[in-house]
Amino acid sequence: MIENHQLRLNKFEVIGSECIADVIERWMGKSALRWYISQITESEIVVEATFFEGEMFDSAETAADRRYYPGKSVVVSVIPTGIGCELGGYAGDATPATNLLAAVGDYLVTNPNAVNASNFICMADNVLYTEGLCIDLFMKGAIDLYVPHANKIGLVIERSSPEQLDIVFNVINTVRAIYGIDIHAYEITDLMVGSHCVENSSGAFVGTVDRPDVIFEACDRLIRKGCNAIAITTNIQDLPPDHYVKHFQGEYPNPLGGVEAVISHLVVNQFQIPAAHAPMINCKDLDLEHDIVDARGAGEMASVSGLACTLIGLRRAPQISAHRSFHPADVVNVHNVLALVSPAGALGGIPAIYANKHSIPIVAVQENRTIIGVSGEKLGLNNVIEVHNYVEAAGVLLALKKGIHLQTIRRPLPTLRHGLGSRRAVEKTSRVRFA
Repeated sequence: MIENHQLRLNKFEVIGSECIADVIERWMGKSALRWYISQITESEIVVEATFFEGEMFDSAETAADRRYYPGKSVVVSVIPTGIGCELGGYAGDATPATNLLAAVGDYLVTNPNAVNASNFICMADNVLYTEGLCIDLFMKGAIDLYVPHANKIGLVIERSSPEQLDIVFNVINTVRAIYGIDIHAYEITDLMVGSHCVENSSGAFVGTVDRPDVIFEACDRLIRKGCNAIAITTNIQDLPPDHYVKHFQGEYPNPLGGVEAVISHLVVNQFQIPAAHAPMINCKDLDLEHDIVDARGAGEMASVSGLACTLIGLRRAPQISAHRSFHPADVVNVHNVLALVSPAGALGGIPAIYANKHSIPIVAVQENRTIIGVSGEKLGLNNVIEVHNYVEAAGVLLALKKGIHLQTIRRPLPTLRHGLGSRRAVEKTSRVRFA
């Protein structure tokens, strides 16, 4: 069973604690599939969490136990789904920013929704298409990311009409013929999966699944056939048409993202294998004000199915278990992370909380607004570098990579004096913000 709950914690027991993540996870236990801080009031921390009654994956290793793989720099760019990110909350519209940031490091780790645009996807070669739970575990220091030469993709297809299946298989054959992707096997489920949109009280979208066991059984059969990455495509129910119209007008979070995250989290948790979800058929029967939708959502509107980008993205999605049968091209872990880049008002998720724990710089982009407002200042994080936009973020990342202290390339530059025998007091240095 999957349940979504809002938890309210005493702010003064969380903020200022040795580790915010430890306090929250100790309070929730180990049954939370995903969680994030959605609001901070004068006295409370509000946490939105999705719980799963099954056993949760828990690595015995910690960041301190991880081997070092020196000489490689990794940037992690998180675009949280379902919270209305101004940039990245639509159909792959964070791709240009993602590719810009990827130019700084050896690898750029990001979540699928940042670059997924149904028929369209355009990632730089060093972008690691990494499911959200994998990013959480990676930033915790619980897993390494093993970069494959290529994955053998298995596809779970929800039971559907022959007309819908025709569309799915035309997509499958297209990515095989054009991209050379190994669609190793597929399974059409005997029963409906029952994936549903759910809007929580903060206005963000989450989701639930009626029959996760149907997905698990299909995944198990695919893995037995030799697949080492899983794509899932279903017809999402309870899609609010009015809200979806507002989304295409650029006014509302994508309603699909929450349930897609739940499904992919479930598969990763169960099988420790890269996974991603795609809508089988994109909704077109909407009462739109304009037939030409907001440019950020146009990829979805221009495509019949959402599946192609997921199959293409999974081709080189990183593995998280060394025990899988594959030949890795490279491996990285939390010790390689140069910095985490995130919307400035969405720092309440696991990646940012653990970046703070591990003293990894957080580059907070103010221009990427969301419907929530959980900033580094509200959380008491001490490693946040605020910037206006992703262009500035790329500059900050380059300075960090080259070991250039940010204060030295801003003006005024404080002058340091020893003060002995001086008629004036020593000048005080102050924290420099880029924003």
